[in-house]
Amino acid sequence: MQTVEAPIRMFAADFSRDKVAAVAVVVLCLILSVAVFAPLVSPQDPYNLAQLDILDSKLAPGAKAGAGFTYWLGSDDQGRDMGSAILYGLRISLGVGVVSTLFALAIGMAVGLISAYAGGWLDNLIMRLVDLQLSFPSILIALILLAVVGQGVDKIVIALIAVQWAYYARTVRGAALVEKKKEYVDAARVMAFSNTRIIFRHILPNVLPPLIVVATVQVAHAIALEATLSFLGLGMPITSPSLGLLIANGFAHLLSGRYWISFFPGVALLITIVAINLVGDRLRDVLNPRLASHYGA
Repeated sequence: MQTVEAPIRMFAADFSRDKVAAVAVVVLCLILSVAVFAPLVSPQDPYNLAQLDILDSKLAPGAKAGAGFTYWLGSDDQGRDMGSAILYGLRISLGVGVVSTLFALAIGMAVGLISAYAGGWLDNLIMRLVDLQLSFPSILIALILLAVVGQGVDKIVIALIAVQWAYYARTVRGAALVEKKKEYVDAARVMAFSNTRIIFRHILPNVLPPLIVVATVQVAHAIALEATLSFLGLGMPITSPSLGLLIANGFAHLLSGRYWISFFPGVALLITIVAINLVGDRLRDVLNPRLASHYGA
């Protein structure tokens, strides 16, 4: 039990030294909690037509509905409570970001490890493919894929996986090339261990720290990219709204003064991305102490 608690205490102590990172962790935990338990904490199911009333559309923040319900963040053009819509939108955005990142991580990790360990023509071929993909903007690749396959949660997850895996492949390859030259790998070869065992049992655990950092930051990137695609009308369908789609729905009402329909989802998106990035930056310093020059030993 101590072997499990010790790393947790170490991470908690490192994060507690940085007040900004500690606040980011608290905010991120709160965001994750309200997103997961949105059906329980939301005063309204914003996508249940039986709970909506068109007469309550475009109400300003703090306005009350006819039945006494208070729209603390206002309502949109369909009478949906913006606070509830944001909580449900967070579920979609976070879910898409985390799932796409995990699958892209698995693919990129396997490709990068094989590329580094195999070397030769296979390494050159894989890296040229990675370089080719990374030479194009992520949003351009995602736009082309979604224009071909159409809208949907599964479609946008596939598109995000396609634009993310190359980041992990390059990161893993660079770290694996360093590990490949170390003595413990030579010893494993002398002991006639299989290549699969050497790659995944010996090299992989030593390249995980930079992967964790990249994955954390890429979750924020995936959420931002999904929001951009949804805002452009190529991401989530109207039946599975995300924060990006909520912002897009209110964009047409900005000139009429109904700022809250886009503003509050935008603030929620901004806070989520900033919190994830701050946690990722602190993780980088914790997992690689050489980068944490602002802490004294």
